[in-house]
Amino acid sequence: MMRLSWIIGLAGLLLAAGCVQRSELRQGHAPQAWADERPASEHVSPKAYRIGTDDQLQVNVWRNPDLSVDAPVRPDGKITLPLIGDVQAAGRTPESVSQAVEEALKQYLKAPRVAVIVTEMRSHDYAARVRVTGAVTAPISLPHRPGMTVLDAILEAGGLNEFAAANRARLYRREGDASSARVIRLGDIIERGDLGTNVALQPGDVISVPERLF
Repeated sequence: MMRLSWIIGLAGLLLAAGCVQRSELRQGHAPQAWADERPASEHVSPKAYRIGTDDQLQVNVWRNPDLSVDAPVRPDGKITLPLIGDVQAAGRTPESVSQAVEEALKQYLKAPRVAVIVTEMRSHDYAARVRVTGAVTAPISLPHRPGMTVLDAILEAGGLNEFAAANRARLYRREGDASSARVIRLGDIIERGDLGTNVALQPGDVISVPERLF
């Protein structure tokens, strides 16, 4: 009986603590963790996640609930926030966006403190895939896996079809604001076992296999 009373009492304390914290947030007061240190943006996995188009963000401005909003990332990569207007979000980490918002708010608030949280990673699935197009048996979009190579992706696409110009394939990769293209000699990889161009793939890579010219 004493043990049951102790468990009930502990549950009551935890519930009360949760209610106090929710009340503080509704009233614009920071929880104790925020009061003692700068609020860090909450990172999603992977830690350096880059925000993308259509992601959903939660922007919290400490002690300013009227400025705290849920903001979708528009097709132009920006979010719209009270007081400061548009802020570039796509291509940046949550921490980078929070710093940009803080900087913009400095003309209105003294020492603003902002936390940005990605609540829905709607762009993540698109960015984390590898695509194989062109002269393959079954063009495919597949999830990237650590250690995946060009040959792995081609096999997932059912291999080359009879019209493939195997040694003129291209690997297209986005690198920051630029794109690069690399020749992939699929014929040498498959027929001769020459793995010189059987490179490791990265999320977002596109392999394009052209057809032969007759």
